[in-house]
Amino acid sequence: MSKEMILPKGIRIKNGSYEARAVVKGVSICLHNKDLTQLKQDFEAAKAHVKDSANYRKTGITLNEWFEEWFDTVKAKKVKPTSIYPMKSRFKKTFGFYLGNMKLKDIRPLDVQNALNAMEDEGKSSSTMRDVLGRLRECMEFALANQLIGYNPCIVIEVPWTDKITEEEIPLTQEEQNRFLNELEEEHNWYKEMFYVMFLSGLRVGELGALRWEDIDFDNKCISVSHSLSCSYQDGVKVEEIVSPKTVNSYRKIPFVGEAEEMLLAWKEKQERLRQQLGNRWRTPEEYGNLVFVTGMGSPCTRYIVQKEIKKVVKRIREKQAFDAMEKGEAPKRFRDFHPHTIRHTFATRCFEVGIEPKVVQKLMGHSNISTTLNIYTHVLEQKQMEEVAKFGMARTVKIPKYDMQIPKITANSHL
Repeated sequence: MSKEMILPKGIRIKNGSYEARAVVKGVSICLHNKDLTQLKQDFEAAKAHVKDSANYRKTGITLNEWFEEWFDTVKAKKVKPTSIYPMKSRFKKTFGFYLGNMKLKDIRPLDVQNALNAMEDEGKSSSTMRDVLGRLRECMEFALANQLIGYNPCIVIEVPWTDKITEEEIPLTQEEQNRFLNELEEEHNWYKEMFYVMFLSGLRVGELGALRWEDIDFDNKCISVSHSLSCSYQDGVKVEEIVSPKTVNSYRKIPFVGEAEEMLLAWKEKQERLRQQLGNRWRTPEEYGNLVFVTGMGSPCTRYIVQKEIKKVVKRIREKQAFDAMEKGEAPKRFRDFHPHTIRHTFATRCFEVGIEPKVVQKLMGHSNISTTLNIYTHVLEQKQMEEVAKFGMARTVKIPKYDMQIPKITANSHL
């Protein structure tokens, strides 16, 4: 092998062989061969292939193709493994459905706007649309940074959820809350204590399902939140596991308020009797630990279980309302449906109604951003302002109400 041979650019002699190296469109190429002629052919073919691939990414890649690449390369590294499938699935059913087959370079703001409008017409919730638009915006911003598109088409659009709140965000009124708790009392509902704790703590339903008895500190009168029960379906297979909380701020201690301690002690006694009755039929996996809230068969309380029980109680309330209205010859009132997350917003609302400061409520709720807490506070404040202004027509003098900063007990017929 002649050392005086002039080699093509990018090729050198290494360890008795030829080595070809290059970086094309950010892609590294490294080939080896003792046959220089063959190496040169392979080297040119490799560079041409990379160039073709780069051109395709810039001119032919679709939104769905790019989203998969971006998510697996960037987003998946920043979220919990249990969040990956739900995030991808939600995107696939929204923007992936409406725009997924379009070439990335051809997507315009009008296309994004039309997709959002179609989602709204279809009845997608504001929270779903807000979530997927944020995901699309991130995805497109990364495409812009990689010079695959000239601008981000998600910036100049009109969002359909301005000044709207989702059904989950509408808290129960004090009357609705009392009616629900009354029904639990009257029916001797198995989950009565669990629902009281939800109304008195603002726990997320996943946090509630993952509570262990060692998280309940009866000496210091508080609940420690450090885990969450995740339950999802991936390709039709149910995946259930105990994971870390939603955010760093989710790690928190919630002091006992109202009847919280009383309900927890009553539940503990009831649960111990159930465990003895079931024996080896107890369904909670050992690796989950000593869970606080379980079903009548000792299995974990998932979101599905809580939602199902709410629907059953609401149905009974409506039946009683219909019967009472029929006896009185009146049109029945309709008790509204609500979600487990509604109870969380209800807790925050009761806190604001008795005058607790937003920063304190933020800490109790485990919100990462104070803006999330203030959104609830704003609605409470608007309602309070309307009530106060209405007093001008009722009395000559308007007294400013003083709020008791201590949360009282919330029996079924009392106010939080």
